[in-house]
Amino acid sequence: MGKKKAVFFDIDGTIWNDKNEIPESTVRAIKMLRGNGNLAFLCSGRSRAYIRNPKLFEIGFDGVVSGCGTMVEYGGKTVFYKRLENELVERTILTVRRYGCRPILEGREYLYMDNDEFEDDYFGQKLRAELGKHLLTIAGEWGKWEISKLSCATENADRVACFEDLKEDYDFMVHNSSVVEFVPKGYHKGTGIVKICELLGIEISETVAFGDSANDLGMLCTAGVGIAMGNGSDVAKTAADYVTTSMEEDGIWNGCRHLKLI
Repeated sequence: MGKKKAVFFDIDGTIWNDKNEIPESTVRAIKMLRGNGNLAFLCSGRSRAYIRNPKLFEIGFDGVVSGCGTMVEYGGKTVFYKRLENELVERTILTVRRYGCRPILEGREYLYMDNDEFEDDYFGQKLRAELGKHLLTIAGEWGKWEISKLSCATENADRVACFEDLKEDYDFMVHNSSVVEFVPKGYHKGTGIVKICELLGIEISETVAFGDSANDLGMLCTAGVGIAMGNGSDVAKTAADYVTTSMEEDGIWNGCRHLKLI
């Protein structure tokens, strides 16, 4: 099998689908690769406040990279967190709204969303159902937010002008015509992988990343081997070293078998 690996897994579209359903083969694969002495990490664009479902942690992970690399945990302890200054957050909220974006602020304890902006929105409904007390309003917590990134609904926005206005502070991860993530300049999932490797003395060449979308490019390009899911976007597949089958067709299991991790 060679040297032990550190293996990083995106969540949405990689570990589970939009109904939070996890293939049984994915659970088996992650448990087996850890049983073989490898390390497994969640590596998500979600901020830590939105990684709470016990089904994920029951699988067993050695750590979590969240918020597109803005927070890193190992062994149950936070080893890195990039908090955005509230002065910048306030300016960002006012700016994105001026260009027609609807923001959701993302932190390690809470997400912040104004209900009137997402009243009939599917994702807004999903957040309300899943987060409960960990979902607060932007207006109600004005000036008191604790976040490391944000996402915006942009279907009716002037994105070009908005990006130009905020380009000094953020990198923009465009998922589609309706969703963009605003991440602090220079951060992505790959920087989180680098921090884990520095902490544990692991060579980047001994890492593997599984992902499916635009915000996975950093991890797919940083890891020693980047694996795109068969259900993934074209940009993820192009960036990857290998394309496995889809999530629901045992993609993680087959990818781990391909690399002889299990």
